[in-house]
Amino acid sequence: MKFLAAAIQMLATPDKELNLREAEAKVRQAAARGAKVVALPEVFNWRGDKKEERKHAEPVSGPTARLMARLAQELSIYLLCGSFLEEIPGSKAYNTSLLLDPKGIPIACYRKIHLFDVDIERGVSTMESETRQPGEDIVVAETEFCPMGLTICYDLRFPELYRALVAKGAQLIFVPSAFTALTGEAHWEPLLRARAIENQVYIVAPDQIGKNPKSFATYGNSMIVDPWGRVLARASDLPAVIFAEVDLSYLAKVRAELPSLTHRKVF
Repeated sequence: MKFLAAAIQMLATPDKELNLREAEAKVRQAAARGAKVVALPEVFNWRGDKKEERKHAEPVSGPTARLMARLAQELSIYLLCGSFLEEIPGSKAYNTSLLLDPKGIPIACYRKIHLFDVDIERGVSTMESETRQPGEDIVVAETEFCPMGLTICYDLRFPELYRALVAKGAQLIFVPSAFTALTGEAHWEPLLRARAIENQVYIVAPDQIGKNPKSFATYGNSMIVDPWGRVLARASDLPAVIFAEVDLSYLAKVRAELPSLTHRKVF
């Protein structure tokens, strides 16, 4: 089986309405080109001052999710709502990724497990745990194409999560991100290709691009990577939609000819 996947690269701002209009336009662009699986980046609907995160958080079935559900249904696509801030009781929010099926029905909800708490001397300092609550569940969605695993951004640095997703059957894994420009230059491509190679999966990684005045600069270079580790599609330094064919017979061939997943030892 083959299908076309698309990853959307955009720069989200503190203007939620503007972000949602741009996201919708790019999702429509992807579907018009024939994409059956479309993925938006992390915090695609709002990205601003962390002091205002609670104000812009929504229920998992709130306005953003409803808008995207109508879009998925209209276009008859699987749509990954890369992530948005989910309102929960208390002072924090989940960073939540939602996968919608072609009828607009949510079939998977993943809450980011690994929070980005770093202080790098050259200019990246952030503490996601101050305003965000970590999730706990490993999430794989069954679709008509293949099982799809959900992760978000900083999760990419934790290979055990990806191995767990593959153990649950994942053949394609999403990595919606707002990866920093500083770390992205050195780590983004090597980590994406490594996760694809070691787990023999397709990786669909839509990223934010550019400098948000209320946050750090993001790297862009959204990618779709195949199970051999080849970069099938890569965005530049501008908002974009990238496309690549996902070939599940090729994935099966890779796993059969180089059966590393069956050779794994548990220590």
